[in-house]
Amino acid sequence: MKPNFSLRLRVFNLNCWGIPYLSKRRGDRMKRLGDFLNMESFDLALLQEVWSEQDFQYLKQKLLPTYPSAHYFRSGIIGSGLCVFSKHPIQEFTQHVYTLNGYPYMIHHGDWFCGKAVGLLVLHLSGLVLNAYVTHLHAEYNRQKDIYLAHRVVQAWELAHFIHHTSKKADVVLLCGDLNLHPKDLGCRLLKEWTGLQDAYLETRDFKGSEEGCTMVPENCYVNRKELHPFSCGIRIDYVLYKAVSGFCISCKTLKTTTGLDPHSGSPLSDHEALMATLCVRHSPPQHSPSSTHGTAENSPLVVVLREALTELDQAVAQAHWWATFAGYVIGLGLLLLAVLCTLAAGGGVTEVAILLWTPSVGLLLGAGAIYTFHMQEAKGLCKARAELQHVLGRAREAQDPGPESQPALILGHQEGSRAEDQ
Repeated sequence: MKPNFSLRLRVFNLNCWGIPYLSKRRGDRMKRLGDFLNMESFDLALLQEVWSEQDFQYLKQKLLPTYPSAHYFRSGIIGSGLCVFSKHPIQEFTQHVYTLNGYPYMIHHGDWFCGKAVGLLVLHLSGLVLNAYVTHLHAEYNRQKDIYLAHRVVQAWELAHFIHHTSKKADVVLLCGDLNLHPKDLGCRLLKEWTGLQDAYLETRDFKGSEEGCTMVPENCYVNRKELHPFSCGIRIDYVLYKAVSGFCISCKTLKTTTGLDPHSGSPLSDHEALMATLCVRHSPPQHSPSSTHGTAENSPLVVVLREALTELDQAVAQAHWWATFAGYVIGLGLLLLAVLCTLAAGGGVTEVAILLWTPSVGLLLGAGAIYTFHMQEAKGLCKARAELQHVLGRAREAQDPGPESQPALILGHQEGSRAEDQ
């Protein structure tokens, strides 16, 4: 690769709010979105909440002249809602469905049925390998009583882990999506600390758009303003994150957001604001940063956020076990009740009462069994993530202890060395 290599990458990200039968003016918004993407001709368009495959097929046909490569990530019962449109050929793609994704009995929220996931596509751009990720994490719903916090922390960890393990051969890593996390939330800090991803909004020197980069703003007519009441400017939960490995450097030249209105027609494209970033990738000589020896391992940002995550997961594991135990007692009582009813019916006693109580007893038993099964599965998913975090925390402490054998770069997942030399 030439020493003066440089590449400009224009990226578009939007949560499309495309719920069939529920989202307002969905068809019109999809049409205008297609027109806008064709006119702007981005290198990559990464979309979330395209819940209908018919909408994806419509966009695919409409965008075919400008974006010849496209993929829809399928998962769950309803689908992940994730799709990508690329001006460049997609070399590879895969996905990871998050282990924990809400509760099936919270039907009115619906996240469990969607199969939230992270999708990966690999592009080769002028000899450069780009790993682009698109994701959508579990919604928050109630910030004061957030029953899904632990699930989002686990999703953020699985997302970071997936990026860490699949980007070892990449020159540039790009992550776009609706994280449903505020910038200082635990999950967002965990993701950034473990992967080393940079936030386009914080890094760019040329930002134009909504105040404080918010991606849900009260000016948008599709937004429920009551939900934004504590946040006068809105909230920033959609992101463009990126990093380059040794041998390259990447910067965000410009970042724009919509401001509650379509730039052309005036009507919003979604209840979320779109993000439009121009990234510049340049060849850079390998830089060997000296090992950090100031401060203690316990006070390093990575260790601090890992400990916070472990505390949250400890509480969630205890709660999941409590629900499983409670459901187990209900199962026991249900079996006892069924045994009594069977005895009464067989003995010719109050047969009518026994038959009358049989159906609700079986229903109670099946319901308790389903709750027990789900929360045991939840507990195992939480324990899995907790074990991984504990291992990483131990390794991080070892790596950050000053000494000749400490290797922080290995723990933080910085892909250096041989790839930079090969280039």
